[in-house]
This record gives sequence, structure tokens and C-alpha cells, in this order.
Amino acid sequence: MKNEIEFNPDAFKVLQERGFIHTMSHEAELKKALESGRVVFYLGIDPTADNLHVGHFFGLQVFRILQNHGHKGVLLIGNATAMIGDPSFKNDMRKMLSRKEINRNAKKINTLLPRFIDVKSADIVHNANWFKKQKFVQFMHDVGVHFNVSEMLSKDCYKNRLGSGLTFLEMSYMLMQAYDFIHLNNKFGCTLQIGGSDQWSNILAGVELGRKMALVKGKDRSLMMAFCNPLLLNSNGTKMGKTEKGTLWVSGNKRDNVPYDCFQHFINVADADVERLLTFFTTMPVEDIKSLCKNDIVSAKKIMAYEVTKKIHGEIAACKARDTSTQLFNKDKSDDTGANAPHETIQVPADATIADVLANTSIISSKREAKELIASGAILVDGEKITDPTMPIDKKEMLIKKGKKTFLSVKITNK
Repeated sequence: MKNEIEFNPDAFKVLQERGFIHTMSHEAELKKALESGRVVFYLGIDPTADNLHVGHFFGLQVFRILQNHGHKGVLLIGNATAMIGDPSFKNDMRKMLSRKEINRNAKKINTLLPRFIDVKSADIVHNANWFKKQKFVQFMHDVGVHFNVSEMLSKDCYKNRLGSGLTFLEMSYMLMQAYDFIHLNNKFGCTLQIGGSDQWSNILAGVELGRKMALVKGKDRSLMMAFCNPLLLNSNGTKMGKTEKGTLWVSGNKRDNVPYDCFQHFINVADADVERLLTFFTTMPVEDIKSLCKNDIVSAKKIMAYEVTKKIHGEIAACKARDTSTQLFNKDKSDDTGANAPHETIQVPADATIADVLANTSIISSKREAKELIASGAILVDGEKITDPTMPIDKKEMLIKKGKKTFLSVKITNK
């Protein structure tokens, strides 16, 4: 028996007040439904990687808020839709993944979900379980007939792909996601789909498909509704979580020192982003957030970075990341800075130069970049500025500083 959380009618108010609602269908009906009783809702995640990034975390935050107000959540792992690949706002076709890769990714994502949602009160489902039973001709007869190709191609989500060659395979993605909503409505009584604003066309397609299929069959179907949260963007309009080291993942298998990277990423956001992030990721009253950001933006930023890191990685990791950051960037830092810095072990030839070492770390992408940074005076090793990229290395451990904000303690082994 799933755990039941006591119903609270304020979910819509909280989501709206804190800026989580970007677009919605049936606003009056949705507001009334969330205020009147328990709503069954769902969020879909395609396992296109064996990890989650901060964009997923934002959607899962909405999921948890609805759960905390007593609504029933269904988390859909799209191991069938991942085989197609969502073309929304992509310039090129997504890399095709094998069923084995997708299932492995899905298993890993399942292990990460308890960090963000109450899995004990949620239903975790996989859409391959119903799509494997579908017959193509029957599916196109029942579902495909309700989709107008001209209308589909007019959607913003497809425009980037039209010039580079949109395939029929990719166009079928919208049909599959729309049918997911139908299936979950039939099985769980799901009446609300949530997701990021980049999924609006796909989500709305499910709402419309429910209406059209019910009309054809002459049957009553409970109203199916949708709302999308805004994408997690910087104040300059770019996606948050894209760093010089790549995507900001929530688990360590993509890169070591992930909690520290997370803390540093958010401590370094623009001042203009802090109020929004505190509003999204803390329970502080909105008026208190506005006052704090107006009067002490430095403290506000530290609180925000800690709270975001704690939500993603847990309190212990967040405390360690905060302490590491404080130690590294304290002007009066002690001699144990290297012990507090993020650590990596790299393997290079015995005759490696400093440029070789730098190019093998995660903070520098190539030997060419290493030489450019050295030439610009941006590299310090154990506190000394490096000026010669061909300098031989006779150390087994060193503290590298790149620019003003990036530290890395490196242990060197030979090939």
C-alpha cells in the first residue's frame, strides 16, 4: 500500500506564487481541481543518459511540491520513447540508442529518483511495458488519425529540424507521448501532465488526443489538463547547468567532485538569478527572499548555492562542498588548501610536460587550451605561475589553479 500524504489545497497557489507555472491548459479547471481534492499527475523522463541533470531536477521539484500537497504522482520512465528520440528544439537527429543501453540508463535513473521525490507514494512506470503490446497498424488507426501533419510541422518544437531533415521516426515521438497520457488516464485516472516548457507541444498533444478519442467513441472522459514549468535559464536566457566542464549532472559517474561543482556553479551565477533560484529551491517566504536579495546579495547567494546543493546531493555533501569553497577562496586560507580542493588521479607518460598533465585533467579540454592558458598567465601550480608549457614534471601530486575560481588537486601516475 502506497503512503498517502495529507491533502493540502494550496498547491496551485504555491506553484504560481513561486513562478513554477509557465504555460497551462484549462487554468480555471486546473486551479479548481488542485484546490478541491487529490489529483493524479505524471511527469515523463526519457533515459537517454545514465544520469539526471539540473533540468530534470527542476521538473522533479515540481513533482515533489505536488506530492507534498497530497496529490498522487506517476513517474514515467520513457524507455520506449527514448528509442525514438524527442526532436523538440534539436538541430540534428538524436543519437540512436540500443534497447540494452536504454534499459541500463533506466535502471540508473530509478536509483536516483529517491533523492528528489517520495518514491513510496509514487507509481514508477515504464512505457515500454504498454508499447511492446501495440500493433503498428492498429496504433496508427487509433492514434495517428488524430494528428494533422501540417499542424505538427507548424510547431516551434519542429522548426529547427525541418532544415536538416526531420524523419518520420522523430515525428512519431509526439504520437507516442500523447498516447502515454491516454494510457495513464485509463489505468491510474491520471488527469494532469507536467513537464518543462520545451515539452508544451507534446504535452498539449496528449490533452487533445484524449478529447478527440473520447469524441470518436462517444464516451465521457475525465478532463485531461497540462501545465509546464519554465526552463531553468540564466538571466541571459541560456540553459542553467551547462558549464565549461559540460553538463552539470546530479550523480558522480559523469565526473568526480560533483557536489563541489554544483555548489560552485550556483555560487557563481549572476546576482540577477539569485532571487529566482531561492524562490524555486527553498521554502523561504517570497517577501523574505526579496528583502534578503535587496539588502545582502552575497549572503543570499551563499544560502541559495547551499540549498540547491543540499536538495540534489544531500546535507553532508552540501556542507562539505560549502566548506571546500570557503577554504579555497578565503584570502587567508591555510596551507591545507590542496587537501580541501577537488581531487583527480591522472595517468601520463614518464616524460610528460605540464601541458600534457593539464590536458589530461577534467578542467582543461586539450593540450592546445593548456598552452593558451599558460601563455595568458592563467595557470598556477602549487602557487607558482607557469610560463613554459614544455616544463617537465617531476611531482606526483600538485595543486592546479586555473584562473580565479577553479582549483584541482591532482595525483599523477605514469603509464
